[in-house]
Amino acid sequence: MIDVLVPVEQEGTKAVVRTWLRQIGDRVEENDPLVELETDKVAMEVPAPAAGVLSEILLHSDEDAVPGAVLGRIAPAGEEEEKPLGLSPSKPSTSSSAAKKDRPSTGSGRTGGESETRLSPSVKRAILQHDIDPARIQGTGRNGRITRADVDRAVEQATQVEGVIPAAPGDTRSHFLPHDRMRLAIAENMQRSLSEAPHVTAVFEADFSAINAHREAHKAAFARKGVKLTYTAYLVAAAAEAMKAAPAINSRWHADRLELYDDVNIGVGTALGTKGLIVPVLRNVQRLSLKGVAAGLDELVEKARAEKLTSADIRGGTFTISNHGVSGSLFAAPIIINQPQSAILGVGKLEKRVVVREVGGVDAIQIRPMAYVSLTIDHRVVDGHQTNAWLSRFVEILESWPKD
Repeated sequence: MIDVLVPVEQEGTKAVVRTWLRQIGDRVEENDPLVELETDKVAMEVPAPAAGVLSEILLHSDEDAVPGAVLGRIAPAGEEEEKPLGLSPSKPSTSSSAAKKDRPSTGSGRTGGESETRLSPSVKRAILQHDIDPARIQGTGRNGRITRADVDRAVEQATQVEGVIPAAPGDTRSHFLPHDRMRLAIAENMQRSLSEAPHVTAVFEADFSAINAHREAHKAAFARKGVKLTYTAYLVAAAAEAMKAAPAINSRWHADRLELYDDVNIGVGTALGTKGLIVPVLRNVQRLSLKGVAAGLDELVEKARAEKLTSADIRGGTFTISNHGVSGSLFAAPIIINQPQSAILGVGKLEKRVVVREVGGVDAIQIRPMAYVSLTIDHRVVDGHQTNAWLSRFVEILESWPKD
C-alpha cells in the first residue's frame, strides 16, 4: 500500500480535510487530484502519489490534517485485484453498491462522488465554502452539470428557509448566515494574534505627488509591455527599501531569540468579496526593479481572483501590506499583524488635501494627493524609535521618487 500524506509544508495554522475528490474503489493515475485540504489561508489539492486504486480513507471531511499525517492509502496498479480493498475504520466505503444506491442524485444521473469530479473550480469552492451537499443541488448546466448560479440559488434558498428567526410581537425580524470555514479560521487567527502580540500603531502622512508624476510618465510604457503600474507596486518597492532603516521590522519573534530575515517577502492583502481575504506573497522584493514588482503583483492578483493560488503563492511572507484605502477608508487601527510576522503596513485612501509647503522661504497653501500610512508592530520585537525610523524612510522614498 502507498500512503497518501498531508504535505509537510503548508501555509496556515491548521488544515482540515474539505472533501475527497475520489472514493474508495476508484482508479487513479499518478498526480490526479485526490483530496482537498483547507487551511485558514488557502484550499489545496493533494495529488495521488502513484497510480492504482484508492483502497482506504483514514481522514474524512472536517477532520484535522496535521502535516505528515496519513490521509488514505492506494493499492498500486496491478495489485488492486490481489488484495481486498480496505475500509475506513470510522466510515464505510462509499464505493459499495448499497452506498451508491442510497446516495441522492445530483440531477446529472451520476452519484454524488462521480458528479463532484465534474465540478468546475469555482463551483467546487462555492459548494465547499457554504457546506452544501452537491447531491442536493439540481444542475441546470449542460448534461445536468452544476453551475455557479445553481450554487448561489441553493445558498439563497437555504438562507431563506433555515435562516429566518420568527419574530415575537413587537420584535424586529432578523436572519443569520452560517460561518464558513475561511471566516472561522480568520477569526481564530485574528484573536490569537491580538492575544499573543502587543499591538502598537504609528501613523504618518505621505505626499504622493512624486509617485503620481512618475506613474503618469511611465504607465503607458509599462502597459505596452503587458504590465500594470499600480500604486501598490510603489508601496511594495518602498517597503522593501525601508527595511534597511529598521531591519527588525522584517523579523519573527521566538521565545529565546529574534529571527531576522535577509529576504523581504511581502504579502499583499487581496479581497475576495464575501469570501474573505487572502494574502499572496511576492518573494525577494529587495532584488526586484519596479517593473519586476509590478509584473509579479499582476500575476498574483490575477491568480487570487481566479482562485488559482497554490500554497507556494501564499507561503513564507515576512511582512504584509494592507492597502485598505482602495475600499475607501482613510485610516484603520490596529490592523492585525499576520503572525508570525512582526509588523503590517496600512495605507489609507489617496485623496487631495490642503497642506502647507514652504516655497521660496515662504509658507504656501497647496493641494496635494495625500494618504495616511500606518505601521502596526509587535511591541515585543521593536519599539517606537524603530517604528518611526521605518515609517520616516518609507515616506521619504515615496515623496522623493525620481520622475525618470
